[in-house]
Amino acid sequence: MKKSLFILLATLVLTGCPTRTPEPQQPPATVEPIQTPPPAPPESTPVPMPPKMHTLDWQASVAPLIQQMLGVQGIAPGSVLLINSVKNNTNGSVQTDKATAALYSALDSNHQFTLIGQNQLVLAKQTLGLSVDDSLESRSKAIGLARYVNAQYVLYSDVSGDAKLPELELQLMLVQSGEIIWSGKGLAQE
Repeated sequence: MKKSLFILLATLVLTGCPTRTPEPQQPPATVEPIQTPPPAPPESTPVPMPPKMHTLDWQASVAPLIQQMLGVQGIAPGSVLLINSVKNNTNGSVQTDKATAALYSALDSNHQFTLIGQNQLVLAKQTLGLSVDDSLESRSKAIGLARYVNAQYVLYSDVSGDAKLPELELQLMLVQSGEIIWSGKGLAQE
């Protein structure tokens, strides 16, 4: 029996039988979140309204000037004409692309001139190292390009004055000499 008691004690020691009573467990501490107010929405600045584009009737604006120009004596029917992009010399923003398109439209329907097409003009500009967006704002550039495409005439145009009601000026120039053979002015129409 001694032997069995010894084995029992040895077994208890080896198995780690606790000799003391376990301490009662404390409940876990409760963590309460800090109440932070929701973040204030960022102050918004109103988006500024883009400037309102003033719409002009370019077709009606260029038509009387083109009619005057077509009355110039000495121009052989079928002469080649280069139309430069309308130059903006106003105090604001003007839709010069629409003005240029109106010039092409007004001159395309007559048989007085053969127009240099937009594609041919782009290719010529690229060949001469000019930007495709170059509006040929100098008369010398316009004449140089007209010589390159074998045009006899250049229609140079610009708008000036108040952007809301600009004045349109057209000049028909002889490429060979650079001489202005016709000039006309008129207010753009709304």
